[in-house]
Amino acid sequence: MGTISESEVESSCSKPLGIQFLELIRRRKLSYKAFQAIVLFVTFFAYASYHAARKTTSVVKSALDPQSSDTGLKFPLRMSYLNEPAENRKFSWLLSDGWAPFNGSDGTALLGDIDLAFLSAYAIGMYFSGHLGDRMNLRILLTVGMVGTGLFTSFFGVGYWANVHSFYYYLILQMLAGLFQSTGWPSVVAVVGNWFGKKKRGLIMGIWNAHTSIGNITGSLVASALLSYGWGWSFVVPGLIIAFIGMVVFLLLPVSPDTIGVDREEDELHSPKKSGDKVSEPLLRSDPELKEEAVGFLEAWKIPGVAPFAFCLFFAKLVAYTFLYWLPFYISHTAIEGKYLSSTAAGNLSTVFDIGGVLGGILAGHISDHLNARAITAASFMYCAIPALFFYRCYGHVSLAINIALMFITGMFVNGPYALITTAVSADLGTHSSLKGNSRALATVTAIIDGTGSVGAAIGPVLTGYISAKSWTAVFTMLMAAALVAGLLLTRLVVTEVAAKISESRSEGGSISSSGELDV
Repeated sequence: MGTISESEVESSCSKPLGIQFLELIRRRKLSYKAFQAIVLFVTFFAYASYHAARKTTSVVKSALDPQSSDTGLKFPLRMSYLNEPAENRKFSWLLSDGWAPFNGSDGTALLGDIDLAFLSAYAIGMYFSGHLGDRMNLRILLTVGMVGTGLFTSFFGVGYWANVHSFYYYLILQMLAGLFQSTGWPSVVAVVGNWFGKKKRGLIMGIWNAHTSIGNITGSLVASALLSYGWGWSFVVPGLIIAFIGMVVFLLLPVSPDTIGVDREEDELHSPKKSGDKVSEPLLRSDPELKEEAVGFLEAWKIPGVAPFAFCLFFAKLVAYTFLYWLPFYISHTAIEGKYLSSTAAGNLSTVFDIGGVLGGILAGHISDHLNARAITAASFMYCAIPALFFYRCYGHVSLAINIALMFITGMFVNGPYALITTAVSADLGTHSSLKGNSRALATVTAIIDGTGSVGAAIGPVLTGYISAKSWTAVFTMLMAAALVAGLLLTRLVVTEVAAKISESRSEGGSISSSGELDV
């Protein structure tokens, strides 16, 4: 009987407990493709749960603040409960009452401040999470982030039963939730990048990135369904879900082939990356003798393409997150066919935007793979988002069918480039040839790009909170301007890609002529 080598014992011990259990009941080791499937499924549901927890605030907004100064829509406000003893008014909240302090004349602005607190903490935390992600076990970082997110999201909902009306209670909880949520994106992109090379990365990650929209849809449906039982449930249930999935991540997620002692397949991970007519280093090189050091923050900024895509995402995410946080509120306060929808109906209807986003992410990934042109694809989608936003604002109120159709198209063009940049582009740049095969830059590069985008994501919703009180048309003008700037920021990269395409076309034409083919 053969003996088990010391390296095999060590790699087995480094595998997550859930993986060890699966191999025990199967009585054989999992294949490389099986690990890839586990990574895709676990990270998909992990980040979907992040967005489900994040989406609840936008659904509950119209219940916390059931007023709108720009549409003239007023709900009957029964403020007398504030003068009653706490024990008598603890469970007296109804959808039409609103919730202090958000149901006052400045309620919309306060809700914008809550969004700003969350997204500011998220953006700042993103840079630190990327730094940590390239220096510690991503599975542990992701687990801590998910459990912490679930805890503070649930505490926000507890304010309903505890009858908390302090603005600072909700502000601090949102900041803490944002800080823990920042661990998610750098971690999941780095893990997926460790297991998949560049071949068809745009399509694979475009499909995988549907977790964002699936999470938003799930969060909307769950929060809307629970709203009639009390808005606290709309936070507590998603909080418990993300904490539970966090434990699944701890038990099942393999961070990379190297960390669990699995041999990489001879696939695209080892295939060299072409740049013009030259062949550069492999995307991800696995050399056991090579000790890789994590790439520094400033060094990562110097990677070609990181800065333009990061600033493009700043404006792209400003648009996407304005819809994420304010679309249900906008729908509930805009007359469609002369009628106003309830908070629950508006939350459910807003999922159409995310369904369009799923298709947009897949299309952007597939097109960019086919053209081998990430910048051209992202810029084109951003330019197409401008007329989509215009038509949705101008004609979305005509009928429910037109609203759904225009919302779907808008979601497709808004979320397409956002999905492409935060997934395939980040993974490409995190394994850029200038890094000479060093794979320990994925989390840092992803954090830089998404962290910069998250600053825009913080600014958009808070500006909307103030601007929408005067005019929703002004809000949409801001979004169209942001989409235009996002496309323009990629101009230099677009020109480079177009020049490369022209050069490649001429090169192919020249090779055909020199091969002896008849020229007509």
